[in-house]
Amino acid sequence: MKTLDSLALRAEGDRLFVLDQTLLPHEEKWIECREPRDMIQLIQRLAVRGAPLIGVAAALALAQAAEKGASAEALTIAADELREARPTAVNLAAAIDRLKLTLNPFERGRLISEAEAIFIEDVALCEAMADNGASLIADGDQILTHCNTGGLATAGVGTALGAIRRAHEQGKRIHVFVDETRPLLQGARLTAWELSKLGIPHTLICDNMAGALMAQGRVQKVFVGADRIARNGDAANKIGTYGLAVLAHHHGVKFYVVAPQTTFDESCKDGAAIPIEERKAEEVSGRQANQSSAVWNPAFDVTPKKLITAIVSDSRIF
Repeated sequence: MKTLDSLALRAEGDRLFVLDQTLLPHEEKWIECREPRDMIQLIQRLAVRGAPLIGVAAALALAQAAEKGASAEALTIAADELREARPTAVNLAAAIDRLKLTLNPFERGRLISEAEAIFIEDVALCEAMADNGASLIADGDQILTHCNTGGLATAGVGTALGAIRRAHEQGKRIHVFVDETRPLLQGARLTAWELSKLGIPHTLICDNMAGALMAQGRVQKVFVGADRIARNGDAANKIGTYGLAVLAHHHGVKFYVVAPQTTFDESCKDGAAIPIEERKAEEVSGRQANQSSAVWNPAFDVTPKKLITAIVSDSRIF
């Protein structure tokens, strides 16, 4: 493979490395992925996360196996296993389905080239989204964001956080309120880490503080990402996004979803048809909860289109 480098993913020849996002912000540790099964485990334990990055990383893991001489049969099995690593993010399925087209008839070089192209294309999609999203941000805006949608979630500058970053680069004086994003704290651990590195003014808040913040008039816009957008415009994103959309609607705050074309699922009629991943109870219960209590832990929720001001994509603003 070509040398490919992003904030959380690196590839060179037949070697592939990922930044372990479970250790951030306290430790920046790169892990070598040696085979597709390694990548499946990395994706499932959220060492690799973010809908676009999951698709890119899975594609490169399959290309790595091809680079090492895996047969078409072995690659087909690996592709199917990678595709099922996480169910909600449609980017993963789209990337793997694209590579599977090179397996019958088997074209090893084309598979590797397609995986490289997926990485390069994601970088370009992020740039376009950043430009489109930044056009909606005014000088002086205070923006609320949820989960992590920056360079840790993509091969490029990010989706929602990419737009915020671009507005900052344009000299707009903005301030970002960062939801902690329970239960795994992607906002507190990852988004705050990225914003700190970028020098963007920000304040970390608990998830249940967003309503109070809006009631005080301290939020002009909400920017979030998406893991899958249905044909009718309903959008699935990290759990807690739907609640933010309801709060934003009540307080008259504009609510923007930023996502690349790879996140749109034309085969999915509406939000009710989007599969929602449920994760382990331990993520919620931890050490402080009553251990005998039942836990419900959906990783995502669906925001209906009527609560979304606009969807910002790489091609245009819907």
